[in-house]
Amino acid sequence: MPAGKPSAAASGPIDRLDIQRESHYLVSMQRILVVDDETDIVALVAYNLKKEGYRVRTAADGEEALNIAVKGEIDLIVLDLMLPGISGLELCGMLRRDGRTRTVPIIMLTAKGGEEDRIRGLETGADDYLAKPFSPRELIARVKAVLRRTGRQKHSDVVLRIGELTI
Repeated sequence: MPAGKPSAAASGPIDRLDIQRESHYLVSMQRILVVDDETDIVALVAYNLKKEGYRVRTAADGEEALNIAVKGEIDLIVLDLMLPGISGLELCGMLRRDGRTRTVPIIMLTAKGGEEDRIRGLETGADDYLAKPFSPRELIARVKAVLRRTGRQKHSDVVLRIGELTI
């Protein structure tokens, strides 16, 4: 084969390896706790978060959520206000007073969307507040923004692309 001329075998997708230095966020290590007693909402939120690469745990009440959160394995909590037992507002306050969970970001996702409810939620310690009904895309955007602002978003500078595959 003449020098400098590629062989026919060298024209596959591996030749088009494209390594770029970009600031892409890796969300696969992010652990999110979804706390809501409405199973349909939990399923919708969990599905959309998993689709974005997040690891999702769920809890149907405040006590279960508290037990999961204090173990220190959660990067963000999506929290409903109206829960059986410990309310979401009470849970938010408890999490903020506990040294193990004080800095875990909390997004309240609730049907209580009035101004007083939003103010009370934010003053109790929520980092963001989203009223139901909600857009799953907006929730994902808010999750990413809160993780970015709180410094909990993990990132990498190298992106490897092989054809349609991005690593």
